[in-house]
Amino acid sequence: MTRLAASWALGLAALGALGLAPAHAAAEPPDSGGATTVHIVDASAFSLPAANLPMTRLADFFAGNSFFTNAWVRAPASASARDGLGPLFNTNSCQSCHLKDGRGQPPAPGAELVSMLVRASVPARTAAERALERTAGAVPDPRYGDQIQNRAVEGVPPEAHAALTWQDVPGRFGDGTSYTLQRPSVQLAALAYGPLDPELRLSARVAPPLVGMGLLERIPEAAIAALADPDDRDGNGISGRTNQVWDAARAASALGRFGWKAGQPTLRQQVAAAFRGDLGITSSLFPEQPCTPVQSACAQAPSGGAPELADEVLDLVTFYAQTLGVPARRNPSTARPGEALFRALGCAGCHVERFVTGPAPDAQTALSLLADQEIHPYSDLLLHDMGEGLADGRPEFAADGREWRTPPLWGIGLVHAVSRHTRFLHDGRARNLEEAILWHGGEAEPARRAYTALQRSERDQLLFFLGTL
Repeated sequence: MTRLAASWALGLAALGALGLAPAHAAAEPPDSGGATTVHIVDASAFSLPAANLPMTRLADFFAGNSFFTNAWVRAPASASARDGLGPLFNTNSCQSCHLKDGRGQPPAPGAELVSMLVRASVPARTAAERALERTAGAVPDPRYGDQIQNRAVEGVPPEAHAALTWQDVPGRFGDGTSYTLQRPSVQLAALAYGPLDPELRLSARVAPPLVGMGLLERIPEAAIAALADPDDRDGNGISGRTNQVWDAARAASALGRFGWKAGQPTLRQQVAAAFRGDLGITSSLFPEQPCTPVQSACAQAPSGGAPELADEVLDLVTFYAQTLGVPARRNPSTARPGEALFRALGCAGCHVERFVTGPAPDAQTALSLLADQEIHPYSDLLLHDMGEGLADGRPEFAADGREWRTPPLWGIGLVHAVSRHTRFLHDGRARNLEEAILWHGGEAEPARRAYTALQRSERDQLLFFLGTL
């Protein structure tokens, strides 16, 4: 906490030293996160408070950081504010998946999943299950639920051991240079609750970085919807769609923004869903444990309260995630050739550079620092068909098994500095940014083909540009 506070102070100092005068803005692109932008590029780059966070709210930021970082324990415990872990869970803290608020990665061969989880569902076969799809996004497996939990408290059997196997996928650039991609496949063993459904759909997902989520939440819905073109009426081959999901607080359908398939409408609901699914901790939004009818020990395990996560704590963790600063771009002037290629290849058709966040509904709101900011996330937050190569076959609300939300690119060049790896895409299959590009298909197939036709020097220019974001 002390190191983060010191880094935040350094970030403010750097921001003041660089200045935001009109001449500076004309010479270089605007800061990625508007006034929230921070100028630290070390391992703490994703963990700093927004540069414009008032000093009066620092205590709330670091309180939220504490609940995000520290481990939760099984109930009952003397630390009642931090008990309720399990009965079934994947990890015991938010930071275990989002280390330093960064990106997760697939496990080493034979190792347990740590910063990756496995979603599970089955096709809707009855009217009741079709109704459930409208509020849950998918029908949980009748024995194993909607997420495979590979850990459990004492006395409760973990659901399964999940691991990945890998298949090589060869390819070749236009200049004749060969490459090899890797496709993962989820394998479940040590099944504790009976056989798997024959139509079970599994989807491995790594934890995404938390950079700029509060700003993404404040993009006006109309600005996102205006980019949607589900019937490709403009004929450019890109047909992004919004995902309409269930807002538990409002008990109504809403625009999806968060998650690999834009399956969550608000950051507060995203946080609450992660507490329930990943840590087994209930909240006012999700008050029931996801124990299936065959998991009797899960249903009988001690509870940490009803709900286990107090609204005050949920709000603090949400506030922490909302007010993390966005790292500034590095060396933008030297990246202009690669930026021009990024646009010429059509990448900007989905990775939309610029938005302006909406006005604060109340000038006194705690999140007014996120209002009216020009931001550069490089995402349209829409669903796109990414082709059969990236398909997981698992629908989520309106998203089908080939569709994924465009992931924001801001901060992507700092992933190695923060997370000490360069694994990308929803399941971490890409070992670097070039492999992530090479996996693009579907609507992005023309851009992928154009990339493979470039000379090595041009490909390096594009990759250098991405590294500055």
